[in-house]
Amino acid sequence: MGTIDRVIRILVAVVIIALYFMGEISGTAAIILLVLAVIFILTSFMSFCPLYLPFGLSTAGKKKE
Repeated sequence: MGTIDRVIRILVAVVIIALYFMGEISGTAAIILLVLAVIFILTSFMSFCPLYLPFGLSTAGKKKE
């Protein structure tokens, strides 16, 4: 996972969490979005997204040799 991908995931998670604590989202939508935010944060810190694997996607860029 590339740096830009990780930063975007963390920013989206922070926005979701902020919206929840400001009361802008609630109920089922809030629960789903908070779970998504936790997943985004975890995958950002692990630098790995399991959904990229079956599709052969990578945002890490090319390795320099």
